[in-house]
Amino acid sequence: MRNRQLVPEAIGRQPWLVIVPLFALVGLGAAVLYSAAGGHLQPYAASHVYRFLVFLAMAIVMSHIPREWYRFLAYPVYAAICLLLVLVELLGAVGGGSQRWLDLGFMTLQPSELMKPGIILVLARFYETLPASMTASWRGLVPAGMLIGIPAGLVILQPDLGTALAICFGGAVIMFLAGLPLTWFLLAGGGAALLTPVAFFAFLHDYQRKRVLTFLNPENDPLGTGYHITQSKIAIGSGGLFGKGFGNGSQSHLEYLPEAHTDFVFATMAEEWGMVGGLFVLLVFAIVMTWGMRVARASEDRFTSLLAAGMTATIFFYVAINLMMVMGLAPVVGIPLPFMSHGGSSMMTNMICLGAIMAADRWRRSPSRFG
Repeated sequence: MRNRQLVPEAIGRQPWLVIVPLFALVGLGAAVLYSAAGGHLQPYAASHVYRFLVFLAMAIVMSHIPREWYRFLAYPVYAAICLLLVLVELLGAVGGGSQRWLDLGFMTLQPSELMKPGIILVLARFYETLPASMTASWRGLVPAGMLIGIPAGLVILQPDLGTALAICFGGAVIMFLAGLPLTWFLLAGGGAALLTPVAFFAFLHDYQRKRVLTFLNPENDPLGTGYHITQSKIAIGSGGLFGKGFGNGSQSHLEYLPEAHTDFVFATMAEEWGMVGGLFVLLVFAIVMTWGMRVARASEDRFTSLLAAGMTATIFFYVAINLMMVMGLAPVVGIPLPFMSHGGSSMMTNMICLGAIMAADRWRRSPSRFG
């Protein structure tokens, strides 16, 4: 007589070796946000956990959607997000000097965040349908460049340079993995280096130029433009090996550290939890990204492989830029730390990426039974 399965298959087949560490990371993030709010669940910690649980359910649903649906919806989803970006220019709410949000009544949506996974999806579909022999020709470059350039241009108009760079980064990763010649990327990099001085003076806004100059020498104006980076490095350094203890972070509690619950949440965490806490954060991200790339390598078709690798690269971009930013290794560009920073749009984006990787993992292991 066959023994009954103790754990339902739908539960047992989830990638728990990734989900459990993510629960721990979100829990640490909630503790940091609780401390940043002065020992209160509201307005940050409770909503942070709630959003994670809601979007985790969304990711699990995404993992059961058949591959054919992803392929079919790639271009419509891309077009819909581009339309939302146009609506942002026409009707978007202005905050902090930028026009990035749409007020939907029940929530405030930042469409540019949706384009980060959206560009991965549409390019994976594009290169799947493109014959391999044409990948290294103009047919593999020009249409893909247009697919990247349209949303990136709309996002730059908001202005939001950080998100535009994230879209371009994700697109470039897909183009590279699809097989475009390495010399093209080297030439593009050289051209970008030559045009950087022109772009710096001709296209960047004053506050963006100040961010770059501050990054190069934050100590030149420690109480002005260099204040964010200076206070962040003080917070991280003062944490030492084991930190000052939960709830004992002076930089955030005394409001020396700006944006302690969003862009600089890692600095808030490092002050209270020290290098040990920082290593734990890096370990969890390493687990997630190693799993994502393993799924990409194990996938048997081009679409699934590019989708999983691109979504993993998008999460990597978030993590790398945020950590470099808070340590003074990159300009402050307003990119939150996944699964730790408070913010619904960034949580949604990263969980969409996670859900797509979970779907790719499921496709390679068994045929979809959804629908």
